[in-house]
Amino acid sequence: MIALDFVAVLAEWPLLLRGMAHTVSLTAVATVLGLMLGIACAKVRVHGHGLLRLGVGAYVELFRNTPFIVQLFFIFFGLPGLGLRLTPEIASVLAMVLNLGAYAAEIVRAGLQSTPRGQIEAARSLALTERQLFWRVVLPPALGRVWPSVVSQIIIVMLGSAVCGQISTEELSYAANLIQSRNFRAFESFIVATAIYLGLSIALRHLLVALGPRLFGRVAPAHR
Repeated sequence: MIALDFVAVLAEWPLLLRGMAHTVSLTAVATVLGLMLGIACAKVRVHGHGLLRLGVGAYVELFRNTPFIVQLFFIFFGLPGLGLRLTPEIASVLAMVLNLGAYAAEIVRAGLQSTPRGQIEAARSLALTERQLFWRVVLPPALGRVWPSVVSQIIIVMLGSAVCGQISTEELSYAANLIQSRNFRAFESFIVATAIYLGLSIALRHLLVALGPRLFGRVAPAHR
């Protein structure tokens, strides 16, 4: 009969708390920078020209069609071969940003392309510049329409951060692995880590869903 001992795992709560804090920090930074990158790439894919549009398209396809762990390992283990050495934390953030940026680019592009033509023409009739048109008229409702998909992708990126422990980033899975190496309670350690990831995912989803209407207003579906 298996005797479970969660007390030995929970006694390491400072380590679990530090790992959870690292996971939240990585996700927060990656979310902000990844969305900015995704918006910029989406704009280029919709309105860009020539080699710039082709280059952004290649980046999006590359990162959407390769495993995250391969991207992470290339950045951390491969770039030093080119003379660029990164700390585990910076490599993890960079990999998460580039991964989220690629997926967000396609999600946001779908929102931009669903903008009614009449809305754009009405804004131009008010003598708005193209920059004002994009940032004030096109982008906010576009993000509002695709926000549920963006939220889901952010959650996926947060859960994907678990592999960052493979390069010694001290996030939650790294903490759980360290705890089980000390007390040999692997089953209990990863059950606790799973429960924390589940709680973080649910909390983050509720937070982002609640923020959507505040950031973009309540957006009706687009009709052409």
